[in-house]
Amino acid sequence: MTRLVLLDTLKGRPAAALVVDGQLHDLAIDPITDAPLPGAIYRAIADRPMKGQGGLFVKLPEGSGFLRQTAGIAPGQRLLVQITGPAEAGKAYPVTTRLLFKSRYAIVTPGAPGLNISRRIKDEPLRAELESLAQAAMQGADETLGLILRSACIHANDDEIAEDIAAMRDLAQAVLADTVGNAELLVEGAGAHETAWRDWADPEPDDVIEDGFAEHDVLEMIDALLTPRVVLGEGHMMIEPTRALLAVDVNTGNDTSPAAALKANIAAARELPRQLRLRGLGGQVVIDFAPMPKKDRAILDQVIRAAFKSESEVNLAGWTTLGLYEITRKRDRLPLAELLA
Repeated sequence: MTRLVLLDTLKGRPAAALVVDGQLHDLAIDPITDAPLPGAIYRAIADRPMKGQGGLFVKLPEGSGFLRQTAGIAPGQRLLVQITGPAEAGKAYPVTTRLLFKSRYAIVTPGAPGLNISRRIKDEPLRAELESLAQAAMQGADETLGLILRSACIHANDDEIAEDIAAMRDLAQAVLADTVGNAELLVEGAGAHETAWRDWADPEPDDVIEDGFAEHDVLEMIDALLTPRVVLGEGHMMIEPTRALLAVDVNTGNDTSPAAALKANIAAARELPRQLRLRGLGGQVVIDFAPMPKKDRAILDQVIRAAFKSESEVNLAGWTTLGLYEITRKRDRLPLAELLA
């Protein structure tokens, strides 16, 4: 398997692409506006609670955020909040008080003490070595700080990991102490190139290439993502966002064999997580799979669960009485079509 991280620009903005065996696997593009990026941390001011919505608005320097909690928070109170995703037009930014200080090898978790090591690190001697390294690096830190060591630690040396832990620990302690003053940006969210460095490190890329979009056909791959049609062998699926939900329609095309529907549906289920990720689409997803016998649903259920296993914050709601399949997926980035409009 060949993994390439490509750093380039798109419409004058930083962009990064992860290409695995010649296929676009992930994509990051900086927005055209100065809107805060997911991961940005603010000192915010609590505003009015929203009765019936289970949350409250908070004042940010660039507008407002919506926090899905109200317990123990009084209007005017200073809060540290983190942007969790993009805001829809005319709406507040989704925020949380559960801060994460994330880097390439380490994530510091205020309010969630303890040490956790990625389950993808299987080697027991290495896990023991990392645990000792982490305990030494966190010595003297605030007791409320937790630490997660990421799977990229497999490819790093001790000094790199220790340096990363120390940087995130010191940043977390500085931010947690900075609670006095007006609404203010304290930590910027990660841009496209930083996201590529931070989150695409495991497995370790075979190469990191600057200005490589044209050479590796990334521009053509992006163009394909701007059309609803996704080819699935002889079949295809159509991915079409509406204001209320995301509609996915699976078709068998010219295949008239008895197993055509199941084949097309399995191909669609395996491809859908990548398409949603690359297109920046989320919310309520309703899939109209190609008609097939009900007895085949158990097979398709297994494929769907396996396909979405590594995707974060996805709820597989299942089949409706009309034979549609429903999924909810967190909106964690701006839609690609909006970014490139």
